[in-house]
Amino acid sequence: MNTHAGRTLSRPTGARMALLRSLTVSLFRHEEIRTTVAKAKELSRFAEGVLARAKKNTLESRRRVTADVNDEDVRKKIYDVLVPRYQARPGGCTRIHRLGARSGDNAPVALIRLVS
Repeated sequence: MNTHAGRTLSRPTGARMALLRSLTVSLFRHEEIRTTVAKAKELSRFAEGVLARAKKNTLESRRRVTADVNDEDVRKKIYDVLVPRYQARPGGCTRIHRLGARSGDNAPVALIRLVS
């Protein structure tokens, strides 16, 4: 039985964290992306955490956000656009819409977007 929270997404820890960081950068850049349902659910948890940390706007939180978001333009967008947009919102900044099954392997696909 797995006692750890979250999905492993059939990847070792380093690869999973790299995947989540990459998906987070894409989500913040485009404000919506299309991926599998399992990845979307994990991405939602990860991206909400990054936004919650960014809202604190302390030196430590900026360093933690920098560790997770390695794109300078996206970090600038987080602090200039996204944090003011979600400052009064206590959470729930992402929404997952199920789109059906992918034609190649029948995997459930979802659209994850930032709420406006």
